Amino acid sequence: MVIIGVTGGTGSGKTSVVRRITECFPNGTFAVIPQDSYYYDLSHVPFEQRRLTNFDHPDAFDWHLFVQQIDDLRKGKAIEQPVYDFCSSTRLKETVHVEPCEVIIIEGIMTFYDDRLRGLMDLKVYVDVPADERLIRVILRDTVERGLTLEKIIDKYRKLIKPMHEKFIEPSKQYADLVVLNVGEIDSAIEELRGEIENRMRKL
Repeated sequence: MVIIGVTGGTGSGKTSVVRRITECFPNGTFAVIPQDSYYYDLSHVPFEQRRLTNFDHPDAFDWHLFVQQIDDLRKGKAIEQPVYDFCSSTRLKETVHVEPCEVIIIEGIMTFYDDRLRGLMDLKVYVDVPADERLIRVILRDTVERGLTLEKIIDKYRKLIKPMHEKFIEPSKQYADLVVLNVGEIDSAIEELRGEIENRMRKL
């Protein structure tokens, strides 16, 4: 099994890069584990207080469960991946059954933060995008998909996204084996990633 960590700031296009990678291989080769599934369940917290939670901080994640489930997959055990409801900030009762496979991709804004999780990765990929481009992408996404006003998006960016990125996400680039600049044409970067993954799969 090859375990790949993919990280980068909000709006960097991590999910798009992961999709491009998986499209290079036959169906069933990959399982993608999103870090967003491992936010703490806040059902015990009053709803108004939940809305004040900083979801861009490492403390928002259940690292113990996250590390345990990735370790179980590495050991050949299936997992029941949590399902998180972002509207209510709670975990749903249903889960996603994930079987071990050749390649596991862990994708999220802080997948390099926990040293235990990093220690389970065979390849670490940082998706890099200039700050102004990330902000533009966040604005376009959140106005269309989440119905937020420009004022709310910029306020969140200034108070949470930008400082958390500078404190926790940008420094994690030091752990990357490969850095993908996700601006413009990235076919050559995807090809490099494909080759690196194939090399590691041949060593299994």
